[in-house]
Amino acid sequence: MPELPEVETIRRGLTKRLIGQKLHHVTVLENKSFQVEDEDKVFLKEASIIGVRRRAKVLMIDLDTMYTLLFHLKMTGQLIFREADSELDDKRNFAAGHPTGSWLVDLPDRSTRVIFDFDNGARLFFNDQRKFGWIKLLPTSEVVKQKFMAELGPEIVDFTKEKIPAKISEKTYKEFIQRVRKHTKAPIKGVILDQKVIAGIGNIYADEGLWEAKIHPATPAQKLSDKDLRRLLRAVKNSMTRSIESGGSTMKNYVKSDGSRGNYLERFANVFRREGQACPRCGTEIIKTKVAGRGTHICPKCQKIEE
Repeated sequence: MPELPEVETIRRGLTKRLIGQKLHHVTVLENKSFQVEDEDKVFLKEASIIGVRRRAKVLMIDLDTMYTLLFHLKMTGQLIFREADSELDDKRNFAAGHPTGSWLVDLPDRSTRVIFDFDNGARLFFNDQRKFGWIKLLPTSEVVKQKFMAELGPEIVDFTKEKIPAKISEKTYKEFIQRVRKHTKAPIKGVILDQKVIAGIGNIYADEGLWEAKIHPATPAQKLSDKDLRRLLRAVKNSMTRSIESGGSTMKNYVKSDGSRGNYLERFANVFRREGQACPRCGTEIIKTKVAGRGTHICPKCQKIEE
């Protein structure tokens, strides 16, 4: 599943290509992927794109009809933008998502679920092998009222700005700590993965942030002081910032807007997917365990558990 830095990378790539585009036609090849009521489809007809936003891991494309398209890529979703009559390697094109090879071949292919055609001949393809991802259409004013969106915790910082801010606001610190305190006995990793506590943290950045903050993932939340939690939130933010600057994680899921892969894990990851290697801080062998039902990477020396 894409994490916040990956969706932010996608947002930035699409913003450069979609603003001002006018929809000509939408072709739905998989109804499960396109969860739009028939009576609402009229708001897509000849609609112009006026904005591309992100909230947590959800991408939002705003239309001049006062409706918004919501995209959730889930595990294998992919967005591919192609200029009219362009070659596959044209730098104006865009590919992001699960690298099945679809972004390097003529489309549609067997994983294409929805096609957006624009009046200038450009096309946006929504591909999804497993069909877990979805697209919804809602009145723009109603997006924030949706249960999923309304329950989301705060964003760590506004990563949508060109210059990523260096500091977390005092308001965000306080809200984060307050929400953590509702989970007294739960392991801290499980708590920060809860999107109702803080928005956008997934497995990679949970592991990286906990390592940087020198906190064992299985530590009960109640054992951590406010100072500990502030240090943890800063550490997660630092990890996400480095990832966004390098174009997102490479795992096996994301490529940058010019078609090249993000290089976060090679350049910046300290523990994630590095079991058996030396901790860059103390030299102890990194191990992989399971916390809160998720594969978890830690340094057993740097991250001592507090019972």
